[in-house]
Amino acid sequence: MSHRRYCLTLLAVAVLAGCTSSPTTNRVTPANDAAAAAGAAASAAEAEAARHDSTLQESGTLDSIVVSGSRVRAEAKQALENFAHAPPPPSPPAPASMAYRSLGVVAAPMPSLQTAPANTEKYAARDDNPVHRTSVEPVSTFSVDVDTGSYSNVRRMLREGTRPPADAVRAEEFINYFRYGHAAPTDRSRPFRVTTELAPAPWNEKRQLLMIGIRGYDVPKATLPPANLVFLLDTSGSMESPDKLPLLKQSFAQLVPQLRRQDRVSIVVYAGSAGLVLPPTPGDRHDEILASLDRLQAGGSTNGGDGIRLAYAMAKQAYVPDGVNRVILATDGDFNVGTVSQDALETMVGDQRKSGIALTTLGFGTGNYNDAMAERLADVGDGNHAYIDTLQEGRKVLVEEMQSTLLTIARDVKIQVEFNPAVVSEYRLIGYENRVLNNEDFANDKVDAGDIGAGHEVTALYEITPVGSDATRLPVLRYGDKATTPPGGDTGEVAHLRLRYKLPGDDASKLIEAPIATGSLTRQPSEAFRFATAVAAYADLLRGGQRIENWSWNDVTRTARGASGSDPHGLRAEFIGLLDQARRMAGVQQVDTPAIAGE
Repeated sequence: MSHRRYCLTLLAVAVLAGCTSSPTTNRVTPANDAAAAAGAAASAAEAEAARHDSTLQESGTLDSIVVSGSRVRAEAKQALENFAHAPPPPSPPAPASMAYRSLGVVAAPMPSLQTAPANTEKYAARDDNPVHRTSVEPVSTFSVDVDTGSYSNVRRMLREGTRPPADAVRAEEFINYFRYGHAAPTDRSRPFRVTTELAPAPWNEKRQLLMIGIRGYDVPKATLPPANLVFLLDTSGSMESPDKLPLLKQSFAQLVPQLRRQDRVSIVVYAGSAGLVLPPTPGDRHDEILASLDRLQAGGSTNGGDGIRLAYAMAKQAYVPDGVNRVILATDGDFNVGTVSQDALETMVGDQRKSGIALTTLGFGTGNYNDAMAERLADVGDGNHAYIDTLQEGRKVLVEEMQSTLLTIARDVKIQVEFNPAVVSEYRLIGYENRVLNNEDFANDKVDAGDIGAGHEVTALYEITPVGSDATRLPVLRYGDKATTPPGGDTGEVAHLRLRYKLPGDDASKLIEAPIATGSLTRQPSEAFRFATAVAAYADLLRGGQRIENWSWNDVTRTARGASGSDPHGLRAEFIGLLDQARRMAGVQQVDTPAIAGE
């Protein structure tokens, strides 16, 4: 028996002996008796550990195993503290006690002393975008976002029967989880095409919704440039549950058969320390890569800072000029060892982005998931953030959307909409709260913004109130409420859309402009428009339902069902099921009414 196991066994036997009551004349409580026994065992273990350390020092072998004595002392002390604060367990039946003793399984009763770990999931606080008065603030600027992690994370919570916290719900990531069939560019002279649609808002026909759609050109997987990928995988102890490291390994295993000879793959893991599992390896060595994944086991704390540094070192070692260079970070939670400051991590990731290495973050699991950090690091790293709650989601992100996940076709994409105060009284951007930019940042090419991958779609919705409508939300001002445009101003345009982007490798942005005509208003919105409005309303209901007036769960469900359309992967049908589940959790009875044509 090793020295460490001997000390721990001594402690465990003493604790178990203290838990077993015996008929004595002057009887003490089991808790007091056990605490005394545990204390004695801890003291004995510490003394023995100190003696062992002294022996090792004299023998000159302390450097290799000096951790043993200190670890025994720490574990003995922690066990005593845990036991002292735990409620006394009920005395086990005599036969069971004897059985435990005879088998030597002294730790079996201990789980009853432990409580479930606290939920430490972290979400960045956010408030809905406010309503703006067009005569005062006619211009709205924001960065595009292709993340989808919020939607799949909330889906996980609903399936568990948990009402998601409001801050976990990001409307733009709900909307962008789905594809709406926006028109693709006809050639690659521009990396994407911009389309718009204007129709009455379904929750108040006295207002309107403006949908902006962006679609990047597609690239067949076979023609993707060489990829240099570093899998940076969290293997800390908290990753042991089935929805964490096992799901992570299965998800990445689906990506491996897609890799080619010209690709390079490295695997870096981090727990108490960072380690290199697979150096840069040709992508067609599928068996070797899969074997490296299969060997991964969970254990230790989470030294994410060292892991990121090692991952970027591997990415630089195998750097592919004019190719895809990306670190894919997969984790369940906080970095609790090493570089733990989020600001320090963002600085590190931002510096590496400038060298041409992007960062994608994938979230896994429950309980300690740090959504706020995962999303922010992806933003800073010119990557995207997704949350993988099922093997199907892993396939969606890493296989079906591989080219858009890996290949960036436009960088620092910014949208600016200038509303016409002669036509629009008020407007509100739905979602993108943490993507809003200062208006002067639009033309500043030094300001970072979102990226678009091959085949990506980006969708944004504005709710606008026409001039003359009695559905305004802002109070009438005593002074200066008149529109800044002179009477008889141009009413032919609702707004003017501007979009800036950089081609990969370029430092100067390009500009796209398009007017949005008043005459483009339609009373028969497209199927894509109606489904997007249902998704936006669903997100609002999960956040409290403050922005969609009297539109109910049943109204949203009816609209989604009437606009489900082509659904090859079943994502829209799944969405309708989640709607029903969330409605039941909110205590709302379903009212079956037929979908109205044109809704």
